Amino acid sequence: MSTPFLSTRIYTACSEVVWMAQLNLLWIVFTLAGGVVFGIGPATLAAYALARRHAQGESIQAWAEFRDAYRREFARGSLLVLPVAVLAVVLVGNYLYFLTLGPDLGVWRLATFVALLVLAGVGTFLGPLYAHYDLPIRGYIPKASLLALTRPASTVLLLFALWAIVYVTMTLPVLAPVISIGAWIHINTWLCLRFFQENEARLHSKGNL
Repeated sequence: MSTPFLSTRIYTACSEVVWMAQLNLLWIVFTLAGGVVFGIGPATLAAYALARRHAQGESIQAWAEFRDAYRREFARGSLLVLPVAVLAVVLVGNYLYFLTLGPDLGVWRLATFVALLVLAGVGTFLGPLYAHYDLPIRGYIPKASLLALTRPASTVLLLFALWAIVYVTMTLPVLAPVISIGAWIHINTWLCLRFFQENEARLHSKGNL
């Protein structure tokens, strides 16, 4: 491997790490700006919008454009993301509660875990789907659910990536405020854009048969 090529790869990798850290900071700042409850939705959708543009090689003025996207998505972001976030918190709370009650409630614990897994599978498609497609707000969750069910290999890969980031973050909690969220949004978007392209190509080829 030549030195210039290696230098380019290192520079690119460092640039991506800086981008993920910046996206992480933006998400945290704007989530807190909305008091968390009203900030998490628009901050998440704004982050995915910028992550999609970054993945497509566009030049971005991160802070200004994140702010504009945050304002633009304030209402829709809360409508789409907040119910999913609340459901996730409830399921996690129930799972931990059943865990403390011992093996007698193992069936309920397992059912809660499966529900969490399904929600996570659907949720991994939701942000990139919103950033990439223009659908009615009520159409995103059914579309994300359909993708999660009909593309099991993609869903498993996304869940594995999510688990890896969560595992590393639990091992090194300092990563959470530094890069973990930005890394997930970046990787999630990058993978989903490729899944969407493959799906569109497959549908197009079927239409030409």
